[in-house]
Amino acid sequence: MTLSPSFRPDRMPVVEIDSSALAANWRLLAARNPGARTGAAVKADGYGLGAGKVASTLYNAGCRDFFVAWAGEGLAVRAALDAAGEAEAAHDTRIFVLQGLEPASIPLHLSAGLTPVLSTPDDIAVWREGLRSAGRRAPAAIQFETGMNRLGLNLADAQLASALVASGELDLSLVMSHLASADETTDQSARQRERFLALAALLPGVPRSLANSAGVFLGADFGFDLTRPGIALYGGEAGPASRGVLRPVARLTAAILQLRTASAGEAAGYGAAAPLARDTRIATVGLGYADGYQRAASGAGVAIRGLRAGTETFVAGRRVPVLGRVSMDLTLLDVTDLPEAALAPGDRVEFFGPNLPIDAVATAAGTIAYELLTGLGPRVERRWSTGAGLS
Repeated sequence: MTLSPSFRPDRMPVVEIDSSALAANWRLLAARNPGARTGAAVKADGYGLGAGKVASTLYNAGCRDFFVAWAGEGLAVRAALDAAGEAEAAHDTRIFVLQGLEPASIPLHLSAGLTPVLSTPDDIAVWREGLRSAGRRAPAAIQFETGMNRLGLNLADAQLASALVASGELDLSLVMSHLASADETTDQSARQRERFLALAALLPGVPRSLANSAGVFLGADFGFDLTRPGIALYGGEAGPASRGVLRPVARLTAAILQLRTASAGEAAGYGAAAPLARDTRIATVGLGYADGYQRAASGAGVAIRGLRAGTETFVAGRRVPVLGRVSMDLTLLDVTDLPEAALAPGDRVEFFGPNLPIDAVATAAGTIAYELLTGLGPRVERRWSTGAGLS
């Protein structure tokens, strides 16, 4: 028998994505700065959930400004909006490409209506030459360096851009910078804002953008003309002010493949890393680091965990710990404290979701929610729902 390439056994891992929660989070973030447009970061394939569906959902919620890392990502978003029948998207949607401007990508920018974010003098030169060769005019955005020391124009570069705009040689639709520590208690954000204002003053009249997810929660002083949230859209925390106000968007589950009882004195998993002090009921679940559930989420007592407590999962109405080392395709759980009749092969285990917040899981694994989402592997089915929510 030949199986279709789309065949997916019921026991394979799934991430359920609630489009209504995604849209609700965008609206909540938009309400925080009503005087500004609210965009969306959909880079890294919509933070691992599928950029096309994410963008279409947010477009229907009212979003018109999208941010991607590479031109190819922008093309995919544009194509998804077209395929979804958003007839006006080509006219009223802006897709900003944050990095990767090179001569070969300029025809793609122009044909798909992508707006490059220029961060170096070379970017500016390449864009100007590309437009001259194409006999076109098209807007770009400018990114300033204000304290993160990652990407952006310094003062001298900004003065060059100002001169080009004044002479009519460069059209700008946005000036922006990126906050480094908006989710922490620090004065860095205020200092970055001051530097941003000084640099943006060289380009009067050009719309401004500074706030990422955490920046949205810093107040109207950081809203300017456009905010561009990312992780908060997907239900991840963006600093203390965001806790408890965002809806969970994604739930990762996988099925129990086998249940067994191991005797006290035995050990579980690779390296016998989890010695068993009692007779232990073990559930073997079909999810591992090849699917994006990181080895760093391995159970308590494993040397790679350092001093962190063990990572938990949720099944049969209870939290249960990961046991031993997460392997490539499988994770072991200690389900001894659950009634034996409560579990059976095929039952699904939640690894993060409404019962197990993704930030708590990330903290236990020594990472961040961004990495858990963007690391979801191709074997994990993306299953979208509308209206019902994640229960």
